[in-house]
Amino acid sequence: MAGEALPGIPVPTDVTTDVATPSGSEVARATPVLDAILERAVAIPAPAIRRHVESLRRRNPEAGPAQLVRILEKEYATVLGAAGGAVGVAAAVPAVGTGTGLVLSSSDVATFFASSAAFALAVAEVHGIEVVDSERRRALLLASVLGAKGAATVEKAAAGSGLAWGQTLLTAMPASTLTQVNRALANKFLRTQLAKHLGLTLGRVVPFGIGAVVGFAGGRALARTVVGQSRTAFGEAPADWPVVLRVVEHAADDAAPVLEHRAPPRKHGPVRPRWLGGRREDR
Repeated sequence: MAGEALPGIPVPTDVTTDVATPSGSEVARATPVLDAILERAVAIPAPAIRRHVESLRRRNPEAGPAQLVRILEKEYATVLGAAGGAVGVAAAVPAVGTGTGLVLSSSDVATFFASSAAFALAVAEVHGIEVVDSERRRALLLASVLGAKGAATVEKAAAGSGLAWGQTLLTAMPASTLTQVNRALANKFLRTQLAKHLGLTLGRVVPFGIGAVVGFAGGRALARTVVGQSRTAFGEAPADWPVVLRVVEHAADDAAPVLEHRAPPRKHGPVRPRWLGGRREDR
């Protein structure tokens, strides 16, 4: 895979996967591997996500939020599909068997997770949500790649919120509940994926049971899982561009985060010069 999560957003580097090979009774030992890769994936700076969305808006001045989400979906699918051997969670792709093993570098795995994180955060940005907390980002990423099981875990913890599960997770869930959700998602991910691939050597062999989906069609199939989750996570895109709310963690673990208005974005579309009194001004 290339070194970009999405065009213009580099994949965070220095992912560490140098831990012992897990066995059936040692699933928990893979947690440091998962932690290391997820921490890198969710470390993409918020300004990079914002700039990417703004650049797409400038290049597509007539596109509204719904159209921009579709552009992001195609972009994400292309990133995964264009790779010769797209990294994938084999069990998440029904058409692909789990018997085929392939040696992949940790950078391939990092690219898959970083691309998925960048995509999910960009969709959140379009919906008017900016989140920088790594734990909230981590939960969003894990729930997205887990498919329906991930969404069900979040929805169970947020019962009765009345919001789409991604909105609840990012804007309303107390930190104490978020910790429990992350633990449940990580355990579900590890047991679902790792148990099917016992004995894989960590490092250059795919960590914690992730299989390789070879070719364009496989990458596209994997992307459909994450794209489908993003649609249920946030619901329909707003009709107009919303004021972006920045999620700020509350000092009390049992309280919902605080939502602050972010400064308005720069104007989009072509810059049209005008002349006033012999001076050129841009508006």
